[in-house]
Amino acid sequence: MYGLWKPRVMGAWKVPASGPVILAVNHSHNIDGPMVMGTAPRPLHFLIKQEAYVGPLGPFLDGIGQVKVDRAGADRRAIGRALGVLDQGGALGIFPEGTRGEGDFASLRAGLAYFAVRSGAPIVPVAVLGSGDTPGRLVKGLPALKSRVDVVFGSAFDAGDGSGRRTRTALDEATVRIQDRLTAHLADAKRLTGR
Repeated sequence: MYGLWKPRVMGAWKVPASGPVILAVNHSHNIDGPMVMGTAPRPLHFLIKQEAYVGPLGPFLDGIGQVKVDRAGADRRAIGRALGVLDQGGALGIFPEGTRGEGDFASLRAGLAYFAVRSGAPIVPVAVLGSGDTPGRLVKGLPALKSRVDVVFGSAFDAGDGSGRRTRTALDEATVRIQDRLTAHLADAKRLTGR
């Protein structure tokens, strides 16, 4: 990432150095995941849609420990692998909106709340800004080479309410709390970076 673009990383020290943690990343461009993986202070296991596992990219993603997800339904194998990452004290990366979009955390899926409440792992909000600002001249689907991309890590927080409940209501309430925190972090990151 540092060879192709100019990442400016802020707040990486806020990511817990050990123990299970979930990095919740906004997603507006296809390099957001690789950018966070390349700049995070810990190795990450991202939930990645199975459609990305094409050609040689599939074995590569498997080899670096990413988690393939079939988004057509509840992918129990992917859920088990992701919980396994957290059970072993690892760092799990999630795009809580489920797909690329505006990157504004406006519509969260329930997966992030499920993993956070089920595992008890804290969530670190991550804002990637500038990845879609200037398209490259050679490859229009990538940012211009040597352009600045800001990666802003926020403070870790717990999604649960402390009761230990894992009901549908508890997950819905956790999703609302998470969305509030992620949206606030994104606004702070935009202010901090001037974007």
